[in-house]
Amino acid sequence: MEITEHTEIAADTALVVVDVQKGFEDEFWGRRDNPGAERNIAALIDAWQETGRPVVFVRHDSLRAGSPLEPGTEGNAFKDFVEERRGKGSGPELLVTKSVNSAFYGEPDLDAWLRGAGIEQIVIVGIQTNMCNETTARMGGNLGYDVLFPLDAMHTFDLAGPFGWSRSAEELTRATAVSLHGGQFARVVTTEDVLKGAAR
Repeated sequence: MEITEHTEIAADTALVVVDVQKGFEDEFWGRRDNPGAERNIAALIDAWQETGRPVVFVRHDSLRAGSPLEPGTEGNAFKDFVEERRGKGSGPELLVTKSVNSAFYGEPDLDAWLRGAGIEQIVIVGIQTNMCNETTARMGGNLGYDVLFPLDAMHTFDLAGPFGWSRSAEELTRATAVSLHGGQFARVVTTEDVLKGAAR
């Protein structure tokens, strides 16, 4: 994956870490892509915490009984590398819980929190690329935020759809990238690009 463009990262840009939960390690989901996602997510959290930028941790509390992400189960918990980093930065931190795809429809109100802090730019990472990440990015773009979407700091799973159609995780990731970037909902970039922008 090549760096696509020069990326400016503001001093108050928020990193939104979506649904990096143990339940996504369950075989229920099937085959995933991008085995380097967790390493890149960790690197971005570290960079944000070291520079005092705001970090939002988002957790999906599924309403479906038996879900790998059901509240009160081990799967609902953040993966260890995320939980170990929570509360370690010098900047603002927020925990948002949700039961739908968009982090903007959670508690507390993410949009209100961002606007209250004067934040205009967000970086979205986490799980899944074409589900909660994409939905959050689309809504963020609609709300007027400058949305950055480092494609190598997230992953998704193979998926079956209607009419006997199915797509691999890699195909879904590319479709998300084209839709978001081409539709100007977000700028699809790389972890390296974001890290370089944050270090300037």
